[in-house]
Amino acid sequence: MDIDILKHLNKKQKESVLNYSGPTIILAGAGSGKTRVLVTKVIYLIKEKKINPLSIVMLTFTNKAATEMKERISQQLGSVVRLGFVGTYHSFCVRILRTYAEEAGLDHNFMIYDANDQKTLIKQIISEKKLEKKTPGYFSYYISLAKNQMISPENFLENFKFHQSALVADVYYHYQKKMASNKGVDFDDLLIMTTQLFQKNRLVLSRLQNKYDYFLVDEFQDTNLVQYILTKLLAEKSKNITVVGDFSQSIYSWRGADITNLKKFEKDFNGSKTFYLEENYRSTQKILDFAFNIISKNNTHPILHLFTDNRKGEDVVFYQAGNEQEEAIYVAEEITKLISTNSEIELPNFAVLYRTNAQSRVLEEVLLRYGMPYILVGGTRFYERKEVKDILAYLKLLINPAESVSLERILKLGKNRFVKFKKLYEEIKDKVQ
Repeated sequence: MDIDILKHLNKKQKESVLNYSGPTIILAGAGSGKTRVLVTKVIYLIKEKKINPLSIVMLTFTNKAATEMKERISQQLGSVVRLGFVGTYHSFCVRILRTYAEEAGLDHNFMIYDANDQKTLIKQIISEKKLEKKTPGYFSYYISLAKNQMISPENFLENFKFHQSALVADVYYHYQKKMASNKGVDFDDLLIMTTQLFQKNRLVLSRLQNKYDYFLVDEFQDTNLVQYILTKLLAEKSKNITVVGDFSQSIYSWRGADITNLKKFEKDFNGSKTFYLEENYRSTQKILDFAFNIISKNNTHPILHLFTDNRKGEDVVFYQAGNEQEEAIYVAEEITKLISTNSEIELPNFAVLYRTNAQSRVLEEVLLRYGMPYILVGGTRFYERKEVKDILAYLKLLINPAESVSLERILKLGKNRFVKFKKLYEEIKDKVQ
């Protein structure tokens, strides 16, 4: 065996990598090197066990994580290696649905609606039904909640009992109807329709089970019911599945993440082996102990007791401010004090975290008052920029002239532009098809 593959791993990490076949659970605490373990496991499968790279699937929750894993694997193997799939659940489902659109009951040129498109569509329904007192966000929340549990509009009232649930069910029904007429799907539909395709069409499922033999799932604590069922269906034949997660880091219950998926996995994949990665490489011991003292009070999931060889570190300081202005001033004063007492500390060494973007305003005002330059991290994503969404709307209408959300967006850009677009469409529509 090429020992270089494992030389950077600690004992527990090595054990989890060498256990390459059958169902595996890796409970990995924050900063315990879970990405390193996943990448090394893939390299071990390819180099040592001679597994065909195209039979390996890695499912992540962000494109950034997927890109990082691809780069690390290629870097360590010394060449660009193409796996069966590396990416998010949603991008995996897009690939499947594009390939099997007809079997899934979709148009081959189906549109994918983002959050803003969904909002526009729901606004149309609100306007048509004169429901101006309700916001699009109110309806989209319950629609997404229902979809994450695979609940259709027809079954909504059987599962949700709250004030105006009948109204939400009705909007949900018309939302799906409009989506279908627009040949569109939202992000939740991508997961549901792929799962339903597998459940109803065993031939399609069998093809994919024969194509893919090894599955590795990152951030397993964030999976919802649909994602779990999807993963289970794919891996139920080979049973070569590794899930990695830390249920103390599960923060997406509001969008359907289900921490009971761990218990389901242990039941559905009988004989699974569990490995605990508790050595932390990121934090000081005082921070780890502070976190453990809080997290250990939770008895709904396995708790990892992290340790580190790093320095002990400083105590965690609590400060309870009277209001947001006082809080911001305290932050600025602490930064000033720390810089004045240590010549090695500079402004770029500080990071200020806050829960919502709305909280940045007061902090920015105080930092400006103190003459502290800062960089505000975040902003509008590329595909959410107005000009990009405008161009995409034109392209969507070229493919599907009946798509109401894009049509509404283009009409808002001005009558003259729309007339020019219609003229262009008539000239090139045969080429588009």
